[in-house]
Amino acid sequence: MTVKKIGILLVVTIALISCFNQPELTDRIFAQSDAQLRGMLTRIAKLQGLPRTTASDGQIYMVESHDWTSGFFPGVLWYQSEYTGDEFWQQQAIKYTEMLKKEQYNDSDHDIGFKIFCSYGNGYRLTKNPEYKEIIVSSAHTLAKRFHPKTGCIKSWDRWTFPVIIDNLMNLELLFWAAKATGDSSFYQIGYSHALITLKNHFRNDYSCYHLVEFDTITGEALHKKTYQGYADESSWARGQSWALYGMTMAYRETKDSVFLTQALGIADYIMSNKFMKADGVPYWDFHDPEIPKAPRDASAAAIICSAMYELQEYAPKKRKDEMLKFADHILSTLASEAYFAEIGYNNNFLLKHSTGFKPKNKEVDKPLIYADYYFLEAAIRRKRIGLVQE
Repeated sequence: MTVKKIGILLVVTIALISCFNQPELTDRIFAQSDAQLRGMLTRIAKLQGLPRTTASDGQIYMVESHDWTSGFFPGVLWYQSEYTGDEFWQQQAIKYTEMLKKEQYNDSDHDIGFKIFCSYGNGYRLTKNPEYKEIIVSSAHTLAKRFHPKTGCIKSWDRWTFPVIIDNLMNLELLFWAAKATGDSSFYQIGYSHALITLKNHFRNDYSCYHLVEFDTITGEALHKKTYQGYADESSWARGQSWALYGMTMAYRETKDSVFLTQALGIADYIMSNKFMKADGVPYWDFHDPEIPKAPRDASAAAIICSAMYELQEYAPKKRKDEMLKFADHILSTLASEAYFAEIGYNNNFLLKHSTGFKPKNKEVDKPLIYADYYFLEAAIRRKRIGLVQE
């Protein structure tokens, strides 16, 4: 490392320590999100649906409840309510959560976990509304119907033979929660099986992951390993790595099986040491895009990594905790900077700029994405719970 690089690294480290020894950072994030989200509510008041991104014409793009991203905006509102304690935000969260009620019966794909647990799940956690509990349990039953005993997995999409995408890990939290809420161990067994099969089949030796694995429903064996949203089958799609990190961390929390913790720590090492991980902590959309350093970045992947890393450091060996905490702090500081956190009234009132949704189809490239905002606020809340970094 050159003297110049060492100097830059030292300045960054000092700035981070200074920033995170001040309790104001998360307060500042939620103060700015408060103003920005109030503008969003005004902007969408006469529109149908829920906000997802900015369309090609520059207008806010709204989706119906069946869209996989529909639960994130209510989730953002629940996090705003949780942090501020403001009754206004709870009422808004309730209003937009209720738009997803019918999704508890939607068995067309695996995304019911994203839709219901980010909305009703957060709502029940904060209000203990018994109706919310019923809807979450009903949703878990719906998701469980997609489980195939021979493959040991939940089918992601109704296409091809039996595709399972790495994103599907995120929906297991719904099942683990339902197992505890109802005492029905079948939910736990399905979630545990899916996590184990994913660990066995989706990962390479360096802890990077494939986006999609297709299974044979007769033998249960993996047929093909490929990508749908990444650059290439053998590349490392950044958001896929973030889903893997978050999902394996959550699987360890819910099962206490050390194989998931070992895997999560390996994924974290892969991300933190990757030579194509940008110095500011926001990755390129795919770690192997040959257009790097001109390739687009993905703030949504950074936000998911950040949130996951704050949880993972709780379970990590003592010698690893500080390293992981500082890495997550660095990402949160970057996302909260002017480079990524939109100025109030801009960015169609979404919080974060510079996310990438579906690069191979040139969709949602360098756009705001509602799930980036969701995991950004979740990371900030998790950071507040941890407290201040000690010098």
